[in-house]
Amino acid sequence: MSMSMSRAGNDGIAALERAGAEAMKRAVQLDVACRFQESLVCYQEGIDLLLQVVKATTDEAKKLRYRQKISEYMTRAEDIKEHIKKQDGKYHKQIRIEENATGFGYEKLFHEYLTESVSEVWVQDPYIRQVHQLYNFLRFCEMLVKGPCKVKTIHLLTSYDEGGGRSQQMTALEEIKQSLSNYGVTLSIDFSSSIHDREIRFDNGWIIKIGRGLDYFKKPRGCFSIGHCDFDLRPCRETTVDVFHAKHTKKM
Repeated sequence: MSMSMSRAGNDGIAALERAGAEAMKRAVQLDVACRFQESLVCYQEGIDLLLQVVKATTDEAKKLRYRQKISEYMTRAEDIKEHIKKQDGKYHKQIRIEENATGFGYEKLFHEYLTESVSEVWVQDPYIRQVHQLYNFLRFCEMLVKGPCKVKTIHLLTSYDEGGGRSQQMTALEEIKQSLSNYGVTLSIDFSSSIHDREIRFDNGWIIKIGRGLDYFKKPRGCFSIGHCDFDLRPCRETTVDVFHAKHTKKM
């Protein structure tokens, strides 16, 4: 092979590498921006270009490096395909929480669905009444404030405490509302005497229905027992969690 032909071959490989790198850079940017359909196209384009590099080059070290990158990008592309399929409303996942099971704190249960695009949340739960239930709701709000989502509005639909605790209920909810406002989050509170379903909706389309609502944890054995503060260590009561996706989340 002449020197000029070799140089032309190297130039061609370099051009493929640059094009592949640009496609992958764009894919990652779109991925981070949650523009998944567009990012998938760029991932696939970049993978094709890098496969051409592997085929054309005789550098074994380069072949190995690009094969590893291609494998990583293909895994991410498959994840995005699955995510897009879920967004098309074809998704239903059921989680069974057994009696006394641990490891089901709010962060673990919801983190998969709280993407950066989430800005509005609807909580329908008739049992945000008693002190421990109000604390449950507070912890759920704390999780939203911590992110990675950018929640600006939380809608709560619950029922009044018909016993002697209505005053305490209203005072606690008002305090949560005021505290959230310090973090730029608006809490709207509505009451209904006829609601029974428990449901949480995020404006990215995810709908989570928990049989027991937010109140699926057992009472801790004491104020200084393990699991009192960390819900991941708190034993649960048996319940079922159903996760759905809808293209458009309707306001409750």
